[in-house]
Amino acid sequence: MARPVFPPLKVPPPPRAGVRFEWLPTPGTWKFHLLLSLVAIFVLGPLGGIAASYMNFSLGFFVGGQVLAGILGSAVTYGYGPEGKHGANYMQTMAASVASMCAMSVLIQAMVWLGMPQPPAWHLMLFVGCVGMFGVGVGMLYTPLLVDRLQLDYPSGYAVANILRALTDPRLLKASIAKLGGGAAAGGVVAALTEHVARLAATGVSASSVGAGMVVGSRITVPAIVGGLAGAAMTPTLRAWGWLGPDEPFRKVGFLVGLAMILGAAVVDLSLLAVQAAARVRDRAKLPPDNEPAWKKVSLPKLFAWVVFWGLAVVGVATQVLHQPLGFILLGMGLSLLFVLINGIAYGITDQNPISSAFVVSVMIMSLLGLDNPLVGLMAASILLISTSVGCDMQQDRSTGWRLGTDRTLQFRYQVVGIVMGAVLCVGLARVFMSAYPVLAINQLDDPKAPVGQWGSAMTYKFVGAIRSLGSLSDHTVQALLFGLVLGFTIEVARKLLKRHAGYVRFVNGSRAGFAVGWTLDAVVLASPYASSFGGFVNLSLSLWFGVGGILSSLWNTWSGRGAPQAAGTPGEGETLPEDMSTMSLVGGGLIAGESLYFLVVGLLGLLALMG
Repeated sequence: MARPVFPPLKVPPPPRAGVRFEWLPTPGTWKFHLLLSLVAIFVLGPLGGIAASYMNFSLGFFVGGQVLAGILGSAVTYGYGPEGKHGANYMQTMAASVASMCAMSVLIQAMVWLGMPQPPAWHLMLFVGCVGMFGVGVGMLYTPLLVDRLQLDYPSGYAVANILRALTDPRLLKASIAKLGGGAAAGGVVAALTEHVARLAATGVSASSVGAGMVVGSRITVPAIVGGLAGAAMTPTLRAWGWLGPDEPFRKVGFLVGLAMILGAAVVDLSLLAVQAAARVRDRAKLPPDNEPAWKKVSLPKLFAWVVFWGLAVVGVATQVLHQPLGFILLGMGLSLLFVLINGIAYGITDQNPISSAFVVSVMIMSLLGLDNPLVGLMAASILLISTSVGCDMQQDRSTGWRLGTDRTLQFRYQVVGIVMGAVLCVGLARVFMSAYPVLAINQLDDPKAPVGQWGSAMTYKFVGAIRSLGSLSDHTVQALLFGLVLGFTIEVARKLLKRHAGYVRFVNGSRAGFAVGWTLDAVVLASPYASSFGGFVNLSLSLWFGVGGILSSLWNTWSGRGAPQAAGTPGEGETLPEDMSTMSLVGGGLIAGESLYFLVVGLLGLLALMG
């Protein structure tokens, strides 16, 4: 009798090392990258993009979405264990690109303020997308120098790397998401109250201004209060001089002083950065060349071809689709090559990307060359602005990948996809916000008494003011610029000299009295020109609420007696994380996200009702 034949038993594959959930797609496969891309492009990217666009419309600056995207992305890759950090890094890279592009929606608002004809939406998307592709290519070209060779710090990139490593700890991941969620809920409630309670709205409070202050702290926000109060005190004098009309606010002149203060301080900082960069080049040149690991390798011929291709695409779209003159478009691209490097060094050492200064400098250069057409100036300077934003963001993300050992080519591809989505959302969000909230179309330079509420639009205010100076500068404009330039330069020199004095450093770090004196000098007496200039760009009420958030954050961090969160192990034994993951920072980020989402949803519902 024949023995029955049984089919061979199916042996389950051995468990993957470190993986918590076996049903997850294998890292490196198309399913793995599809999962990450879908989450980043349809969830994390739009969240960061909405927040960035809203913040620029309301405050005039935006907080990068890397931390938010890193935390939420780590929730998706938590099942992969410690190696999930690479997947989370890919997602935050894509999401940060979307946010950087969406922040540029204020350029469309600037066109409306200047009364320029609006090109079709797809024309703008094509132009913004091509410039973004050109910018990431230029940023990648400088990565081997700034990230690998000079090994600049990029503090935010370092912070994100620590966060991605730490969030494999389930305790820390749950606590971080809970704080973000709580802040977002509170932000939505505050936004709803300001919409429906007139007395509350009259105070100028907004969750995003308080939340942004909580993120950056009192050493940044108190100078903004000081700048705003100084402007309020000077307003009667400026009206007596004829610099301001009877009903015009200080910001009509204050933005000129603020811009010049930033430029004056930047002259000091960039000079010092050049010295530091040269020293790093000398020091690194003495070291033997490293054997480049596989994750770091990038094909330079392909990268050069990328930059050339998208550079030609920018020229083609700008001249043939948007009908801009070739010469100034090429000038904008040439300045981009310079400022992506300069701002990249500043970003890598100080964690500040002075894109507004770069924009204003480019406008002044065009004015000196005889340009007097506002539309041409805006379009050419936009190339510089977008390229500098996404190019420096590229370098920061590469610094995160450098610390984690993340594949650089794959990270570049994720960033490219983010640029595509960001270009679409940039124009789409601008149209949605400006259609839902017509107050955003009011030129606040021409109508300073308009009730704009929380929509301060400080960045648009700067851009439009700079563009209007093309071809002509009044006497008081020149005087305001010179005053701000000298003031910013002088204060920054004094700050640098003071902080290099060994006795002062010992005194500040040696006692509570020293700490108080140091804080007073740093935040009030010799406040950073970058921070205090903010008071010249926005209404006083916004500066005050921004300051309230920073003061609350600093008081909480000082009086709570709690150290920074730790990544793993028992208290005192884990890796200490950066301030980006402090309670105040996470709650503040949640406030911003909650308010921006509320106004977007309300705006969309209003548009649907009108169409219905």
